[in-house]
Amino acid sequence: MDEKEIILDAMRKAGEPLNAGRIAELTGLDRKAVDKAMTAMKKDGSIVSPVRCKWEPSA
Repeated sequence: MDEKEIILDAMRKAGEPLNAGRIAELTGLDRKAVDKAMTAMKKDGSIVSPVRCKWEPSA
């Protein structure tokens, strides 16, 4: 699994919107790697922000 898939999986399992710090805790990924992956995911529309500073899968 690549970082994006790991992040999406963690978001789905959590069942609630998460911030990057919490995603890093849940996945064990480096915070900078999570930030970089999430930036790309925001641009391609795979994640959306229902509340400020928290994200969830778009579908």
